[in-house]
Amino acid sequence: MIPLRAWPAALRSSILDAWSVVAPVECAGCGRADRALCEQCRAQLAPRIFATEIGSLETTSALRYEGAARLVIVAMKEQGRTDVVGPLADALSAALTAALAGSVGPIELATVPGSRAAYRRRGYEPVALLLRRAGAPRAAGVLVSVRATERQKTLGRAARGANLAGSLRASQPLAGRRFLLVDDVATTGATLLEASRAIRAGGGIVTGAVTLAVTPLRSPAVPATSPDSGKPPHRQP
Repeated sequence: MIPLRAWPAALRSSILDAWSVVAPVECAGCGRADRALCEQCRAQLAPRIFATEIGSLETTSALRYEGAARLVIVAMKEQGRTDVVGPLADALSAALTAALAGSVGPIELATVPGSRAAYRRRGYEPVALLLRRAGAPRAAGVLVSVRATERQKTLGRAARGANLAGSLRASQPLAGRRFLLVDDVATTGATLLEASRAIRAGGGIVTGAVTLAVTPLRSPAVPATSPDSGKPPHRQP
């Protein structure tokens, strides 16, 4: 079956209009009684590709974590709105393509293991769901948690690094294997840095990181490149 997002725009719009009458829903970005995403909010999820450095970790992101993009991501992660995964997965796919441009040799994807409590609360793992919908290779399960941590969102910026320090380890020897880290949002970068440390401690090589979104404090005011330019993003400190 052809995915709805691959259909011609006019036909897709007509089908969504008809469906909104049968099953009314609020837009996850603005709350408008329309569809899962109104056209205005959907437009704000178009990937722009931002490149930043978190420590020594080159990180490529598709969106700035603000406005409708932030609200839609929160709806997907915390409100069970899996009906918005498609456009978010498209944005993540663009970031993955930009990060891997020009790469030579095999690179595996690696994600940070979520807590059991978070999985029970949601019923799904957001990053794994995004990767699956993006058609990306399944992430290698090479990281495991070795101790409990506080929820990052409850902590201040300075406390987040200490909360995660030493909380992950490689589940197997990783010598000679290369990894690209994938996460949903880069805020302080503590999660990505801890994952990178654990992979390197296991003998692996971390080539960089990709996130769906990056907070405005970390992202440059102007995107590094258009996802259609075919050029790797210019790195911003």
